[in-house]
Amino acid sequence: MSVYVITGVSKGIGFELVRQISEDTNTLVIGLVRDKAATEKKASLKQAAADTAQIIGDRGVDYLVANGAFPSHFDAYDPIGNLATKPQELEAVCSKLFQTNVVGNIHLFNLFLPSVMQGKVKKVIAISSGHADLDLINALEVENSALYAASKAAMNTIVAKFSAQYKRDGVLFVAVSPGVVEVGHYENVLPEQIEGLQRFMGKIAAYAPHFKGLTPVAEAVRTLRETWERLSIEGGFAGAFVSHFGNKQWL
Repeated sequence: MSVYVITGVSKGIGFELVRQISEDTNTLVIGLVRDKAATEKKASLKQAAADTAQIIGDRGVDYLVANGAFPSHFDAYDPIGNLATKPQELEAVCSKLFQTNVVGNIHLFNLFLPSVMQGKVKKVIAISSGHADLDLINALEVENSALYAASKAAMNTIVAKFSAQYKRDGVLFVAVSPGVVEVGHYENVLPEQIEGLQRFMGKIAAYAPHFKGLTPVAEAVRTLRETWERLSIEGGFAGAFVSHFGNKQWL
């Protein structure tokens, strides 16, 4: 039996991961949901790790999937220079992005590593974003999502640092981008945000002429799972940041 622990399962990619994986009766899936009032603190994760250890016993965790994240809408459509008119909101969003997407995952990894070390597969997968790829940003001059991209880039660094420490123990730490997935992020776009969204989509079309639009979440999750199954330390993916294809093709 394979044991999965997945964060951020209330909707989107996390919910679909639980739905698909739980179809296999030979798996145990534990989903973590972040309640804003109670779970932004390390204590809640500590309790979740303890509860998980009770559930799984000595089987350990085979797959730890760090999917939970704060998807900022503040910077999603505008260049970083345009955010200067709202300095207080910029600082608040930066703080929340770093606390959730970086510090939250540091706590997650540290608290669940004892269980991962007990598992047979020993894979820690952090759901990242192509927005964090410097080559893509520079090649396409991607202006939007600067703060979100920075938080994901920081998270990728944390993944690599954990890999540097635990690779020798057979634990694969890897950051994987799921692609551009239909999870409802663009449903409530304001009229003044449309231009920024169209600029971004135009750059995506130039980068990937084959791109046909947002990937349905069920399809994206299937591809994601197929990819992480073939990633390994032996294959050179320890601490890596890759796309859902297992390379640097983001779309």
